[in-house]
Amino acid sequence: MKKNNLKEKIILFIKESLDTILFVIVMLIAIKFFIGEIRWIPSGSMHPTLLEGDRVFVERYSRFYRQPKRGDILIFYPPMVNLKTRPDKVFARITGFLCKDMAFIKRVIGMPGDKIEIKKNADGSSVVLVNDKELNEKYIQSKYEYNDCTPNMYCGPFVVPEGSYFMMGDNRGNSQDSRYWGFLPQERIIGRAVFLMWPFNRTKAFKRPKYSF
Repeated sequence: MKKNNLKEKIILFIKESLDTILFVIVMLIAIKFFIGEIRWIPSGSMHPTLLEGDRVFVERYSRFYRQPKRGDILIFYPPMVNLKTRPDKVFARITGFLCKDMAFIKRVIGMPGDKIEIKKNADGSSVVLVNDKELNEKYIQSKYEYNDCTPNMYCGPFVVPEGSYFMMGDNRGNSQDSRYWGFLPQERIIGRAVFLMWPFNRTKAFKRPKYSF
């Protein structure tokens, strides 16, 4: 009788443990998919706003009720990344477990329907024109640190297609962004960076810039 009771207790313990583990996994997936996640910054393409090794909180809930806006900092899968549709690959992207798909972090510069042009001035500085008006960008590393445009680059003038965005890093001299690979389809957006969590001495919320137009 005692052996049977022990066996039943062990089985009950294992069942309760598995139920708890399953519940935790489901909650983690739900939080990541519907609320947000923490991302690590691997490169210097967003200097001086973000540095290598920074950790940011990326919210995912606003995608259910609003579109990105100019100045938002987005995490996304760039167009050249082949997103496989196998169930295990989709699960990995949703949960973050063993996900090897490359993601970028850049700022929204061009909205659907915007006319965009990157222009170099006589003094060596460069500016972005949106609908023929200069974009006031206080957040960039330097207006003198731009990679020179080539015929193969997207420097404009052009119009951003519907359902797409033109993305640029704040470090214009060291950023593989829309100038090189074109427009970002909205369905490839993962979420919006809203808070710098690490290091603690630089924690801050990201405020959308106020543009002059």
